[in-house]
Amino acid sequence: MAGLIPPEFIDQLLSRIDIVEVIDPRVPLKKAGREFHACCPFHTEKTPSFTVSPQKQFYHCFGCGVHGTAIGFLMEYDHLNFVEAIEELANSAGMEVPKGAGGGKPAEDHSPLYQVLQQVSDYFQQQLRQHPDAGMAADYLKQRGLSGGIAAEFNLGFAPPGWNHLINALGRDQNSLQLLHKAGLISTSESGKEYDRFRERIIFPIKDTRGRVVGFGGRLLGDGKPKYLNSPETPLFHKGQILYGLHEVRHGGSGKLQIMVVEGYMDVAALAQFGLHNSVATLGTATTQRHLELLYRTTPKVVFCFDGDRAGRKAAWKALQTTLQAMKPGREARFLFLPDGEDPDTLIRKEGKEQFLRRIDKALSLSEFLFQHLSADIDTTSLDGRARLADLARPLIEQVPAGSLHDLLLQQLSNLTGLETRQQPRRQPRQSASQTRTPLQRSPLRDALRLLLEDPQLASLENLPSNWRQSQAKGIELFTNLLDLCRSSPSITSAALIERWPDENIKSHLAKLSTQAIFAPAEGLQAEFIGALRLLGEQHKQQQLHSLLQQPLNALSEEQKSQLKQLYNERKNNN
Repeated sequence: MAGLIPPEFIDQLLSRIDIVEVIDPRVPLKKAGREFHACCPFHTEKTPSFTVSPQKQFYHCFGCGVHGTAIGFLMEYDHLNFVEAIEELANSAGMEVPKGAGGGKPAEDHSPLYQVLQQVSDYFQQQLRQHPDAGMAADYLKQRGLSGGIAAEFNLGFAPPGWNHLINALGRDQNSLQLLHKAGLISTSESGKEYDRFRERIIFPIKDTRGRVVGFGGRLLGDGKPKYLNSPETPLFHKGQILYGLHEVRHGGSGKLQIMVVEGYMDVAALAQFGLHNSVATLGTATTQRHLELLYRTTPKVVFCFDGDRAGRKAAWKALQTTLQAMKPGREARFLFLPDGEDPDTLIRKEGKEQFLRRIDKALSLSEFLFQHLSADIDTTSLDGRARLADLARPLIEQVPAGSLHDLLLQQLSNLTGLETRQQPRRQPRQSASQTRTPLQRSPLRDALRLLLEDPQLASLENLPSNWRQSQAKGIELFTNLLDLCRSSPSITSAALIERWPDENIKSHLAKLSTQAIFAPAEGLQAEFIGALRLLGEQHKQQQLHSLLQQPLNALSEEQKSQLKQLYNERKNNN
């Protein structure tokens, strides 16, 4: 069913979270006066122009123009949609996202889907303990060296042989069957018959970063194909956005120093059995940018583990190319290649933990693997070969964000080729017309808007001028609505005030106004605000006077003549 996130909840959420705490783990910030600065994560730069204001709960880059609240930052940086960003912030603040009437953005209520996935996970775990055929699953786990403790840690389960065990257990009515379909747990044959997707398999529940079950992986016990089977894409399960085991790594706290990326969930479980609780697995797909952001939000150091055969090297090269753009300052990526025919599961059981750790310590750095791969089929003793290496390497190195790694890669390329590798000018993002046009002239209304965004509590001041309300200035309706909103929600923050606005163009306009500096001390904001409103009212009077003076006196009504006289006398007295 569709629900709505009440705007009051968003106000409360933004008042309880701190944008600095949201951004700093992702983009390390340095304090500079009342604000925080960093190099912008959304474009390449060497001089910090990315500013975070704890007072306004707002971020802005003076280089590329991006700006927004904590919600907008998560949407841009973590590639979340609006609802996902709200849920991420709510989870960090210990709040539950309500779905109800009252405005806000539409959000599909996925709670029934989460509930059925957890029920299915519980069912599979129960089958591993109680089903008559569970012995084959238990024997398989013992053969792979997995203990009951590891099975419990990863909530391993068993899907019995047969076509409808899950349907019979949980498909009690049509609604239940629809949820099982939506969760990717049952399929329909060409003849229209429904059947369980997972049968005769060891089941690995796949969780999101909040620990909620979003899908399943299954390892076949008998003969047949495919040996490994994952849930299909569903509203909750997207292979390119999920890493198996990441929740356990974060929950256990063992992945703070480094995380190892392996290919399968059995590898993750086997490594954990030997005391290595810092591995995750991609789910039958190549490493994506979303995977990398999830990883580097948890640790600064990632080790990719691949088979040493041709296919493994090919997969590793693809991972390296994806990783280049994610190598912001402070991040590290290394590449471990295992002997042919081995995977982490088999190798650690054969060699033991200590030898496996020594292999990790000897993993290739990103730079070593980059130049090793590019030089493999090139004769670097010849001029043509060195030129070829430079031509291949330069475009890849330019994908690395500005920083020490980028500069050292260029230096290494120079050492290998003997060529001077001057840094190429980086293409700056194309600026929109709103970013390149000259600043708008100051006006009383613009000043009042900026001051209100700086401190929404200004709206609660008593004895504010009122004659500005008759103004016909462009934007007066927007200012009036903002002022009334601030008065109806006295505790609203600047960030919440901007997020409340449904029109994206107006929201963007308000966000840009909020980034403009106000050269007045905090104690002087009230006087500035009152002065801007008074000047706005005076401006309206002058416009009225000018309009009346433009008309022939005999064409004015008696009321207009009276108004003209009053306005003229007021101007005379003011002068």
